[in-house]
Amino acid sequence: MKKRMETRNTPGPRAQWKPGNMIYPVPAVLVTVADCEGNSNIITIAWTGTICTNPPMAYISVRPERYSYHMLRESGEFVINLATESMAYATDYCGVRSGRNVDKWKETGLTPVPAQTVKAPVIAESPVAIECRVTEVKELGSHHMFLAEVTGVSVDEQWLNERGSLELAKAEPIVYSHGGYYGLSELLGTFGWSVKKKKRCQR
Repeated sequence: MKKRMETRNTPGPRAQWKPGNMIYPVPAVLVTVADCEGNSNIITIAWTGTICTNPPMAYISVRPERYSYHMLRESGEFVINLATESMAYATDYCGVRSGRNVDKWKETGLTPVPAQTVKAPVIAESPVAIECRVTEVKELGSHHMFLAEVTGVSVDEQWLNERGSLELAKAEPIVYSHGGYYGLSELLGTFGWSVKKKKRCQR
């Protein structure tokens, strides 16, 4: 792990842009939803993240015109399925095609399996599925934010080590940045490594 921050180049003049969402990279996830009749759909979401640790809460932000929006409103439930490099094509497809016109399960080859706590299905190919129940909807503008409590988490056991800990990096998760999907690079450090004291040599 690197011992200190390294500046690769000398900072130059800064361009001034109009206000906008420039917090990148962000997670690229596949959110699954279902209506009361059991119809389900997959929607690609980049505006998602953690809200609170205790109780565990997450959010997604969705445009009201999206096909999945009425399912979210109707059911008040969804599943955040983390995406991997092998799922990159499906992740993009589910973001540019509408469930009004195509069966995304059929077209992507992704496999729906029952969730434990919500009616929306889990994507079997996803390494981690986070089941959520909506607690509040904030109509903020172009997107409506669905705040939700995490009601269950399922993990593909092939990504667990011998201690039962998740090694997500081995699943090759992806992120989204400025219109592109990217894999994660090498590990730079673990939490707290910048201030961790060196171990003394034992004699």
